[in-house]
Amino acid sequence: MTADWRMDRIGTALRGENPTVLRRLMAGFAVIGDVQFLPGYSVLLVDDPGVQRLSDLPRAKRLSFLTDMDQLGEAVERACGRLDPAFRRVNLEILGNSDPFLHAHVWPRYEWEPAAVVGAPVWLYPRERWTDERFRLGPQHDLLRDAISGELDQLRSMA
Repeated sequence: MTADWRMDRIGTALRGENPTVLRRLMAGFAVIGDVQFLPGYSVLLVDDPGVQRLSDLPRAKRLSFLTDMDQLGEAVERACGRLDPAFRRVNLEILGNSDPFLHAHVWPRYEWEPAAVVGAPVWLYPRERWTDERFRLGPQHDLLRDAISGELDQLRSMA
C-alpha cells in the first residue's frame, strides 16, 4: 500500500490500495469518509483522476456518475436509518472547491446534532470536529462500513 493513499485517492482506488473503498460502482468508487463525526459520511470518487467537473464527462458517464451518487446516498440512508433511530436524512453535494477531481459528498444528518448546526450545511461545523481524533475513521466503523457496503450490494442486485 502507498505511504499515504490520501495524496492519490483515485489512483490508489484504481490499484486496489485505497482502504476507504467500499465498492466499485459504474463511474466511480464509493468510499467511507476519513472523518465520521456524522456516522456514515461517504464520498463518491470519479474513476478518472483527470476529471475535474461533472461536465468533463461524456453524457452517458455523467448520468452513470449521478446514478452512482443516488445509489450511494440511498445505501447510506438505509444503513444509517437501520443503525441509528435518530437518523433524519442525507445531504448530497457536488462542490468542487478543494480537491481537483470530481467527487460527491453524502452526509447523513441526525436529530442528535447540535441545534446550531442541525439545519445548516455540514461545512459550518466547528473545525475541531474535522480534526478530532475521536472522529477519525478506524476499526470502530467496521459495522457501519459493512452496513453501507451491504446496502450497495443489495441495491445493485435490484437494478
